Amino acid sequence: MKKILLIAFYSISIFNYSSVMASEEAKYDIINSTDVYEIRKYADRLAVEVVSTTGDNSFRKLFNYISGKNEKNQEIKMTIPVTQTEKSGNMAMQFYLPSKFNKNNVPDPTNSDVEVINIEGGYYAVIRYSGNIQIQSPPIKATYNSPFTLPIMRRNEAMFRVEYKN
Repeated sequence: MKKILLIAFYSISIFNYSSVMASEEAKYDIINSTDVYEIRKYADRLAVEVVSTTGDNSFRKLFNYISGKNEKNQEIKMTIPVTQTEKSGNMAMQFYLPSKFNKNNVPDPTNSDVEVINIEGGYYAVIRYSGNIQIQSPPIKATYNSPFTLPIMRRNEAMFRVEYKN
């Protein structure tokens, strides 16, 4: 009985943590929607990025940056999604920055592996899924929940940059 109560307590704690993890979601307009995908239009947005051959420690380096390990020692609220994409054969992980930041007020990283970048806006075809999936082609993988969220409860998306004409 004690084990069941502990499992229930930790499960509730993890679900609660995942729902309050992020403070802001990247803004987009839905241009077209079907049962399978959405066409979204995103504006330019600032992000911090780590490019790695293995992807190891990328999350930790980015998390350290928003936890205050930057030139201003400024804590930055977590946003969603966390994105992963391929760049020149390497894995790039990105944390979007809250919309209050621009090129003039964003804290510079203290870790040389972390870079502040501008992600160019555009149109994306987006497919939503839960659980874990290995994406074989070069879309952007977007994750909206904490790593502690059970896979079946996660909101994940695959984003494909597209040319869209009305």
